[in-house]
Amino acid sequence: MCEEHSGIGRRAMFVTGAAAALTLGSVSFASAAGRSEGRETRTVRGTLPTGSPDFVYVPVEVPSGVREIKVAYTYDRPPVPAGTAGNALDIGIFDERGTELGGQGFRGWSGGARTEFFLRADDATPGYLPGPVREGTWHIALGPYTVAPQGLSYEITITLAYGEQGDAVEPEYPPARAKGRGRAWYRGDCHLHSWYSDGRRTPAQIGALARAAGLDFINTSEHNTHAAHAHWADVAGDDLLVMLGEEVTTRNGHVLALGTEPGTFVDWRYRARDNRFGRFARRIRRAGGLVVPAHPHATCIGCNWKFGFGEADAVEVWNGPYTPDDEVALLDWDGMLVASVREGGGDWIPAMGSSDAHRDPDVVGFPQTVVLADDLTREAIQEGIRAGRSYVAESGRVALSFTANGGRGEHAGIGERLKTGRDTPVTVRLEVTGAPRCTIRFVTDQGVLFTSAPLPVSGEGAAEWHTTPAYAAYVRAELRHETAAGPLPGALAAFTNPIFLGR
Repeated sequence: MCEEHSGIGRRAMFVTGAAAALTLGSVSFASAAGRSEGRETRTVRGTLPTGSPDFVYVPVEVPSGVREIKVAYTYDRPPVPAGTAGNALDIGIFDERGTELGGQGFRGWSGGARTEFFLRADDATPGYLPGPVREGTWHIALGPYTVAPQGLSYEITITLAYGEQGDAVEPEYPPARAKGRGRAWYRGDCHLHSWYSDGRRTPAQIGALARAAGLDFINTSEHNTHAAHAHWADVAGDDLLVMLGEEVTTRNGHVLALGTEPGTFVDWRYRARDNRFGRFARRIRRAGGLVVPAHPHATCIGCNWKFGFGEADAVEVWNGPYTPDDEVALLDWDGMLVASVREGGGDWIPAMGSSDAHRDPDVVGFPQTVVLADDLTREAIQEGIRAGRSYVAESGRVALSFTANGGRGEHAGIGERLKTGRDTPVTVRLEVTGAPRCTIRFVTDQGVLFTSAPLPVSGEGAAEWHTTPAYAAYVRAELRHETAAGPLPGALAAFTNPIFLGR
């Protein structure tokens, strides 16, 4: 049986509490009364025009007696002029509990990473949640990410398998602590993708790469799904803390829900103009997580951060191999530091870095955030990140010690304040290992005020600089690779969060 959704017939526009969405005509199946097995298939076709809503829902009337739902889809990709976006169509599904924003109906999302998926009580495609297939109106969620000028023609095939439901699987989650070293510097990568969203690696493969990179902790961050949470318990161990989260991937930017409680789902179906982000930032915090805007100046469609930073606990300034958009993010963050000083210096947003690794040749732990924490637990790592007691390094080879000392024995480290008089002499010192031929720079609210000669090929060295709180309200350190030519700074090898100077 085939149904058409083309044109404007059999559809209705509605608002889900955020972005406008389009609901198409229902897909119905025969009653399963007296039926114990077998399959039934429906195919629907339609065309979405340019300017379609962010989300298009296809209701599916699921009768009782269904043990599995399988969905496959295709869509056309016509040629488009240079500089014009072609067709890209994401997909997911909500169960009979509905599509309400932040509701309970979410059952999975694969974006554009898969062309088909299934769900049943005991298993589901990666990115989808296993569980009972109950009678009622389910909704296939289409996300027309971009639509070509010719429109986007799609075909969806829905197959219901009848029979007795399997036994539900009880989820097992990784522990919230690992065997730490007490108060110490711990290395981690908080932005990673497995095959539970659009990555190509298994959790086990990511765990092995994290250990090889010398990491102590990682955070899972699949796009718009928490389905991976129950698949990391075997990866965690005494030597590796696995925190659980999500990359909330909206049309106006991406945000990491970092270290939430197991099973936490954070909705993404809103734009900045909908004034809904604060609600879901609070959802992240209630679930014990941190709110971290990711790659805020990335150039991909929908990746640039437009929600502001009023809800941010930290910001991902460095994402994967260092590129010009990372440099812009670093400068933008430095501007926020200046603003915090102007407003009294009490509140500031720490910076972090993560790999955003998806597949080979993406390097897990390039870069990594190195956090001073009381122990290797979820809460301690989060507290260190939130306080800014951290620096970002390109690999486990790079290690830093950054301090400021005042005239009467006052001392402060990364993320701290050196409480001393405005005109008191202050000595700032950076000690480095693992950064051959890199240059040390000290950056303040006035800009770069000190640049060292390149470090030796051993990669070890130190630099000192003398200032006062009146001259520099904060100091942060950068390690830069040598540049071939020109006035632009080289790519980062590492950078620190600031030390604030003065009372």
